[in-house]
Amino acid sequence: MERLITKFMKLKLLASICLFLLAQLSLNAQEKGEKTSFTFKDTRIINGQSVETNQDGQLKFIISHRFGSINGGIDGFFGLDQATIRLGLDYGVWDWLTIGIGRSSFEKTVDGFLKARVLHQRENNGAPLSITILSSIATQTADFPEQERENYFSSRLFYTNQLMLSRKFSDRFSLQLMPTLVHRNLVETADVENDVVSIGAATRFQLTKTISFQTEYYYTLPNQLAEEYYNSLSLGFDIETKGHVFQLNVSNSQGMIEKFFIGETRGQWSEGDIYFGFNISRDFQLKGRKYK
Repeated sequence: MERLITKFMKLKLLASICLFLLAQLSLNAQEKGEKTSFTFKDTRIINGQSVETNQDGQLKFIISHRFGSINGGIDGFFGLDQATIRLGLDYGVWDWLTIGIGRSSFEKTVDGFLKARVLHQRENNGAPLSITILSSIATQTADFPEQERENYFSSRLFYTNQLMLSRKFSDRFSLQLMPTLVHRNLVETADVENDVVSIGAATRFQLTKTISFQTEYYYTLPNQLAEEYYNSLSLGFDIETKGHVFQLNVSNSQGMIEKFFIGETRGQWSEGDIYFGFNISRDFQLKGRKYK
């Protein structure tokens, strides 16, 4: 079993590298035209990632917060009595490559990722799209629920590979598509698939100079999830201020990394299983900045 898992992960890594190289060749062929900027206002849309990467030497500190479900009523202060949080650090190695690490209180999860922008949309008949590739690994650090059985560290691991295709149609509207593969080494029962294939879609509508409205939806292909799980739908507003972006959102997902909001969304909008939350990002320029 361990050999099969290792072989599978090597194949996925090889596929990601091949896709990266092909996209890089496309980038070299599309040098004309000025690069399009701010397809999305930040590197996160709501729960998922956007096509944007950090600038060279830029460190981004991200606080993501989700309260409990609002249908808990006044006893739970409409979800404000319960909360989960993720703290993350993303660093721009180069303009096109970002590395990141984060820790979520939700199931005590630690995650890390590589994010490479391999094609940049350009004006004047240049590249029509921006393409970014995301590959991440995460581990749950909470105790196994069944301590009496033999548990392996590999059972704690899960992986995500995602391709982001984005286009800025105008200063007011952007669209992004995200075909995604989530692999879980350990699943609840033998009837549940280890792999979850999903297709995400996100939009940005610029309302004012500093405020935009985002939508984000992940459609999971049929017969992959248990009956208690649903597709993730999130809505949010970005408020841009000097030095950081403040994001307010509502979602039927409480988890803030792909394994949770793609594969384990338990909430239903129709039942009031809605989680209010926010993301705050603060940028620090660690390289290339002149100090007096």
